[in-house]
Formats: sequence, C-alpha cells, structure tokens
Amino acid sequence: MSDAENRTASDAATPGADEHNWYSNDTATFGDRLADAREHVGMSQEDLARRLGVKLKTLTAWENDMAEPRANKLSMLSGLLNVSLRWLMTGEGDGLPHPDDARTMPEDVNKILTELRQTQSDLVRMADRVGRLEKRLKTAWSAPR
Repeated sequence: MSDAENRTASDAATPGADEHNWYSNDTATFGDRLADAREHVGMSQEDLARRLGVKLKTLTAWENDMAEPRANKLSMLSGLLNVSLRWLMTGEGDGLPHPDDARTMPEDVNKILTELRQTQSDLVRMADRVGRLEKRLKTAWSAPR
C-alpha cells in the first residue's frame, strides 16, 4: 500500500479525521450539500420547492446536480436552510456540522427557525417584487406621452 493509500485508510478509521472536508468540493457536490441541508432542517422537497416558488422537478434537478439555481434562489436557499451562501456553493464557511456531530434540535427551537426561514423567504420574494415594480414604474414614467 502506498503512503497516500495508508493516509487515506488511517484517516477513514479515525473518527472526525475528515470532519473539516466532509462537505468540501472534493467530497460533496452542490446537490449533496443542498439535499443534506434540506434534510437537516426537516423540510421535504415539496415544501422547499413551494417556499422557493419553483417546481419540484427544478429542485430535484438542483439536488441531482443536473441544473443550478439563479443567484436570487441561492440567496433564498441559504436563508431557508440556515447555511451560508459560501457553504452552499463550496462547502466552506457556516454550514452543517459533520454528521457525527449533528444534534437533534428541540421542537420549539425548530418551530421558531422554521417561522424565521419562512419570513426570510417572504422578504426575499417581496424585495424581488419591489424591484420589478420599480422597473415598471421607471419604464412607464420614461415612456413618451
């Protein structure tokens, strides 16, 4: 066995040895991180798709790494899933704990976090709507009369 193979074998046998890299781009994809984060907060694919305002097949494509969300949906995802945008994209930054370190969240805390995520999602949707209305107003105002 080569030195690299020995290190890999010993790292695999040592609990927590790959903790820092568990969700890195070397070991996980965007879809892996998205699916794990969704499951970590106890949300179904259907529920997350509804909250994001996308079709279930769109979310499934993201989790299967067949497509990638646009920037506004990435922002909503990070808020709804309580992970940083950087972690969602690269596996670095504030995200999920190593699976062995995950704790079960008390039900009352989970309910508060769920309500907070829904409010964040609503705010993002409202901000998008305000932006569209501003654009329409500018277009209407600058049109020849």
